[in-house]
Amino acid sequence: MEIPVYSPQEIEAAVQQRWHDQQTFKAAATPSGDKFYALAMFPYPSGQLHMGHVRNYSIADAIARYQRMLGKEVMQPMGWDAFGLPAENAALKHGLAPAQWTMDNIAHMRGQLQRLGLSYDWSREFATCTPDYYRWEQWLFVKLWEKGLVYQKLSTVNWDPVDQTVLANEQVVDGCGWRSGAPVERKEIVQYFLRITAYAEELLTGLDTLGEGWPEQVLTMQRNWIGRSEGAEIHFPLAAGDGVIKVFTTRPDTLMGATYLAVAPEHPLAIQAAENSAELAAFLERCRHVAVSEASIETQEKEGHPLGLSVRHPLTGVELPVWTANFVLMGYGEGAVMSVPAHDQRDFEFARRYGLPIRPVIQSEAVATDGAIMTEAYTGGGTLFNSGTFDGLANEEAKSRITAAVAAKGLGRKTVNFRLRDWGISRQRYWGTPIPMIHCPHCGVVPVPERDLPVILPTHYQLKDPRSPLLDDPEFTQVACPQCGAAARRETDTMDTFVESSWYYARFACPDAGQMLDQRAADWLPVDQYVGGVEHAVLHLLYARFFNRLLRDVGLLPADGAHDEPFRHLLTQGMVLKDGSKMSKSKGNTVDPQGLIDRYGADTARLFILFAAPPEQHLEWSDSAVEGAYRFLNRFWRLVHEYGATPPAVPAELSAEAVDLRRAVHQCIDRVSRNMDGRYHFNVAIAAIMELTNSLMKVPADAPADLRAVLGEGLRASTLLLAPFAPHIAEVLWQKMGQSGVISHAPWPVADAGALRCDTVTLVIQVNGKLRERMDFPADADHADVEQAILADPAMQRHLEGKTVRKVIIVPGRLVNVVAG
Repeated sequence: MEIPVYSPQEIEAAVQQRWHDQQTFKAAATPSGDKFYALAMFPYPSGQLHMGHVRNYSIADAIARYQRMLGKEVMQPMGWDAFGLPAENAALKHGLAPAQWTMDNIAHMRGQLQRLGLSYDWSREFATCTPDYYRWEQWLFVKLWEKGLVYQKLSTVNWDPVDQTVLANEQVVDGCGWRSGAPVERKEIVQYFLRITAYAEELLTGLDTLGEGWPEQVLTMQRNWIGRSEGAEIHFPLAAGDGVIKVFTTRPDTLMGATYLAVAPEHPLAIQAAENSAELAAFLERCRHVAVSEASIETQEKEGHPLGLSVRHPLTGVELPVWTANFVLMGYGEGAVMSVPAHDQRDFEFARRYGLPIRPVIQSEAVATDGAIMTEAYTGGGTLFNSGTFDGLANEEAKSRITAAVAAKGLGRKTVNFRLRDWGISRQRYWGTPIPMIHCPHCGVVPVPERDLPVILPTHYQLKDPRSPLLDDPEFTQVACPQCGAAARRETDTMDTFVESSWYYARFACPDAGQMLDQRAADWLPVDQYVGGVEHAVLHLLYARFFNRLLRDVGLLPADGAHDEPFRHLLTQGMVLKDGSKMSKSKGNTVDPQGLIDRYGADTARLFILFAAPPEQHLEWSDSAVEGAYRFLNRFWRLVHEYGATPPAVPAELSAEAVDLRRAVHQCIDRVSRNMDGRYHFNVAIAAIMELTNSLMKVPADAPADLRAVLGEGLRASTLLLAPFAPHIAEVLWQKMGQSGVISHAPWPVADAGALRCDTVTLVIQVNGKLRERMDFPADADHADVEQAILADPAMQRHLEGKTVRKVIIVPGRLVNVVAG
């Protein structure tokens, strides 16, 4: 019998056409049974897939295919995170409109994804840059404005002078814009904010409900980002004139050690004082050219300048000087901090530099009680001294006592603070969702009426420079006020693209809805398995959790507790490395997925990338491992074709050899199933299939009928087990074995408990971790019998000659390690 050559390019194209014609992966409008929503983070349409994409989508697809074979109704959609600065930069470079560049890239990348054979329901596809999508976030923006959850304020931001836009703190790298490389500036501009802090407590406590579904690393990162801290708000009255400076501190027990206050360079008091001091004005100007991120401020040299003002201590009345310091953020509390140099290292370094007093008020055996001889701040606990009536109190008790004392004087209160800040979503760039607001000289800032949504972004511009063309387009900007009819100006800022990616998962459930969401979203949500990079552990995932609650609170999702969180399980895959570092064009170590697929086929690419490492770990690229995956598929292809018949039923009576082989088949089913069920240890599962294949290949062509029947059962099981990882070859071989229907909807095999039973087990015997023998034992032998038999065995006695046995470690059913010396 002539075996056809395994030609992945030919069979994969045919199989994909069959899936398309039969709409194999089209999900029901609403699930009628046990549902499973599988989702990978959708891509930015850069125009070219990279190996990180291939890994991300192969992982999610293997999970979706496995769940589908378990009999669940699976939805796995795909779309495009299509707004953003890269499209504008590319348009400037290539002389194209961003819309054209984006849509061309989408078309190309769609073809690449389809070539991978991913089991997407393409009928749900959308791009976030289309009015059908972004009109609904404009609608939600207006609703949130009406609820007070969107507001405007003057804000100090990171400004990229080259890209002409605000940068998030995470987009500032070493003081420079992450794309332009230009030194960022501090700039005060009016921004729109989403009041995410109104949900801070709920976002924090919600992490507890995610339990084992999310990686602990991600949960910790989000808890730290939200940053709940209990403390006190303390008011320091200005020594001259009216007013107070409010500070938040988690250490009210150190209040009596405060020796100065520090305010942010953008604080109104600093700006006012600079009007009368050229030196102070120059300092504030220098601060303007430093990023406002905490990371940037922590690493810079601590500098400051006195304001020539003082405040009164709320309990003692002693006057304390007020300084401005480059390490104080205007966004933290009200832009001021209580400085206690003896018990805060940053304050200590600042005080030493400028000769400010250092007054210790917490004593411990480990700390000096004289500020003049302290070499560093003491931040631990202890007993209060130098604190008047609070002397002798343990510092934890003093926190509540001192807070109560300032509250009694009307100069403070106990409070909770969050590190989380409201989300500034204004961007001064063109390619994004227009913010649906109108500026009227009479009515102020008013929302666009719902009847006039969407505010459509013009797409015809040929960009000349980074300046937004919306600013110079009267057809876009000139509009009548919807309240009074007067001539008004449309908002030209666009939304942060994180807004689009914060609710896309819900829209996939009802992409054709005539409203933002309909009942289908409630039916499919939450996402059962979300897959994406750990680099999105904070912002994207936090914003999506926030948006999910907004959607609930405007009535688009049920307020039943079951729909509070958007993603039930999260898998964060590792990076793809080559030569020990992340693939990048600048390092010249990239691998083109298209070239890999063209040479070896999509199944090889998927099998390699799932076999090379557990999903959560980084994967080191290996050309030889890719070739190894291809050789395995070729061997499996030949093995099934050599068998060449529909497997008969396995007879009741089997020879000992057939029993052993059947046990191996069902052990493989059991092992693969256990490593697919929630843990997704694909590498272990694939290794088990490869091991079984090696056993099946040893069955000779002229083997007895019972052994041939078990071989057929093993090939059928192996093909089913292989289907989530290499679906094209599995689909063809499924038909070759005479099976009906597509393998994608075939039931997942179940291990036969009877076949798994074994009267004896073979144990690997080690001495000090080195393999020495293999010995058979009754399956029910107790540990004492096993140990006695091993130590009495003549061969083992030779291995142990001259050694003293210290202990015997037994791993049931697997190995024994004799520790001897």
